[in-house]
Amino acid sequence: MTTERPACCAPSMPVAAPAPVPVRAARAGEPRTEGMVGLPGGTFLMGDEDGTGFPADGEGPVREVTVGPFLIDACAVTNARFAEFVDATGYVTEAERFGWSHVYAGFLPGPLRRDSPRVDQTPWWCAVQGAYWRQPEGPGSTVEDRWDHPVVHVSWHDADAFCRWAGVRLPTEAEWEYAARGGLTGRRYPWGDELTPGGRHMCNIWQGTFPAKNTGEDGYRGTAPVTAYEPNGFGLYNVSGNVWEWCADWWSPDFHLTGPRVDPQGPPKGEARVIRGGSYMCHDSYCTRYRVAARTSNTPDSSTGHTGFRCAASPA
Repeated sequence: MTTERPACCAPSMPVAAPAPVPVRAARAGEPRTEGMVGLPGGTFLMGDEDGTGFPADGEGPVREVTVGPFLIDACAVTNARFAEFVDATGYVTEAERFGWSHVYAGFLPGPLRRDSPRVDQTPWWCAVQGAYWRQPEGPGSTVEDRWDHPVVHVSWHDADAFCRWAGVRLPTEAEWEYAARGGLTGRRYPWGDELTPGGRHMCNIWQGTFPAKNTGEDGYRGTAPVTAYEPNGFGLYNVSGNVWEWCADWWSPDFHLTGPRVDPQGPPKGEARVIRGGSYMCHDSYCTRYRVAARTSNTPDSSTGHTGFRCAASPA
């Protein structure tokens, strides 16, 4: 396995971020925790070191990490929930302010695919003018038939703004992995070690030949509804595949080697934020970051057609 970190997962915005957008509170009182699962926390084995991942990602070593009780969304935030936020606050996402976002070329009609600039290292990604969360494949596309799909084309800043409006927060990376494991110890996926037990598809990842042909054998070529497939042992859906999910932590490949092991929150500063879980673009011929220990990052102003988020909260 190469030590390089392939860039298939998270193309970044190549320019400086626009100024932050203030978010006015749309609600007062208790945080919005409907749809969340309460977890007791505890000590678990975090990370992996079986050689499947990329050493530069910093998955290992396997170590004991303790997290306190917390709540976390059973599902990623949907287009419907994000629309409620936008309607209540007038929030404008970073993709809208940039004027474009990253879209998989195979989703685009011919003229738009031809005219949209490609990402040099990963030419299957196009910088599409007018692509944002309501138009996930650019002008002419819509989420009208995808209200129950995860919202995409949201940056870390956008996800954080939603959380502040709802009175919640993004999960730490340790909370995310504890929750994603669903109570299993040392397993590769949230359901065990076999990707398709008994031939059954358990998550939404690339099927076929990457990046040219996705056969959709698992039922989807792009995003799937947030409750597609079976939940893990804690009742969380789609913590492998479907969309990448932003975490609260700044990215580092090695901070965890000497950092805290009790409620770790990542390094105090950085240039990129952690994303977890993999997406419908993941394929084992290129990377297997849909494994529960896998991790990568993107700059907090970046957005793509396969990155979303779920929220967490501390107990009252």
